[in-house]
Amino acid sequence: MTDVFTPEKRSSVMRRVKGRDTGPEKTVRRLLTALGARYRLQRKDLPGKPDIVMPGRRLTVFVHGCFWHGHDCPRGGRVPQQNRGYWLGKVGRNRARDAASTAALQAAGWRVEVVWECELKDEAGLGARLTAMLEANSSLSSRP
Repeated sequence: MTDVFTPEKRSSVMRRVKGRDTGPEKTVRRLLTALGARYRLQRKDLPGKPDIVMPGRRLTVFVHGCFWHGHDCPRGGRVPQQNRGYWLGKVGRNRARDAASTAALQAAGWRVEVVWECELKDEAGLGARLTAMLEANSSLSSRP
């Protein structure tokens, strides 16, 4: 079975896959801004270049696409039939890189949170999770 697109069309489709300022990232940023959180984007000096960084809270947030990072939801568990070996290797490398970045950030004293693309379906639930994340972090940083 061959690809349904010509090589030129496939190349065009893959070029449109963005690495930053994606729809899911913008949604999480909008919710964080509504909660009054202040943050920085894609700090290159941190391992894994987290999508959202809150330096004062020592908190990083990665917004992962379920397919690209191998989430255990239905979308993340789907493996394309075409070039299956490539995609299994690609997602496996992404997961290994994510684990290494998380470990390096935690070793440096950062708290790491991951928001999955499928969590955006329940915006109220995600807002509650982000609120809890910010409140837990602020209680950690308050000193007597």
